[in-house]
Amino acid sequence: MACRISEIVLGCRDPELLARFWCEVLDFVVLDREDGDMVEIGPREGFGGPQPTIILSRRDEPEPGKARLHIDVNATDRDQDAELERLLGLGARPADVGQTGEEPWHVLADPEGNEFCLLRARLDPV
Repeated sequence: MACRISEIVLGCRDPELLARFWCEVLDFVVLDREDGDMVEIGPREGFGGPQPTIILSRRDEPEPGKARLHIDVNATDRDQDAELERLLGLGARPADVGQTGEEPWHVLADPEGNEFCLLRARLDPV
């Protein structure tokens, strides 16, 4: 039997702000909160499904060095260009990590500067 990713933990200054952002990006809902120090978001179906939850955990100071983990997202109901516009409207901003501009993905940053990539859809949008 293999393991599966059940949750992703992201340190941040403002868990509530990032919870709102990522809930809109992923169509997730808040599943749990702890005293303003942690917000867990996930699919509307709740815990234990095929998608991992995301735990946004308060960290007042960023950890030194470049993050070694980032999130990749894929649009599920629109093309990549339309999804890029939606994400920018939600507060994402372009991030430069040395890409050439020829990549089939967009590198973005969430409202706290955490990098993530918008991939080209692997399946046709519904």
